[in-house]
Amino acid sequence: MADNRRDQIRMTDEELETFIAQQKSLQVAVNGHDGFPHLSTLWFAIVDGELVFETYTKSQKIKNLHRDPRITVLLEDGTTYETLRGVMIRGQAELVTDHEKVHPLALAVMTRNQPDIPEEMLSQAAEHMALKRTAVVVKAEKVVSWDHTKLGGSD
Repeated sequence: MADNRRDQIRMTDEELETFIAQQKSLQVAVNGHDGFPHLSTLWFAIVDGELVFETYTKSQKIKNLHRDPRITVLLEDGTTYETLRGVMIRGQAELVTDHEKVHPLALAVMTRNQPDIPEEMLSQAAEHMALKRTAVVVKAEKVVSWDHTKLGGSD
């Protein structure tokens, strides 16, 4: 019965794509040097079908990912059991450090999350940011999703 229920709440590929596009923040978990998870929440973009975020090159996240590239990210919403929806993606982090390659990824994140700012201004900001930032491309290995609204209010 558990497999049936699991199948019942799993999102289709189209539902996954729509759900991810609706989210603003990405919860990111990497492995710390002491074995404990290091969690943070970041803005993200979808570039060529993959989740991308950027952060300071000297940040703890990037230090941890250099040591261990395994990453898990979570997108979720809902405030009651029957409205919970989410996607967990587990995989490998591809670190992008070349300024010329970081710039378009940083621009994608900024454009997605600050649509009211003119693209020229965003591009200039992304250009400046790319000098001190690393972009992370999440190379998905496993995707788990749930949509409790499919249960029709039953638990």
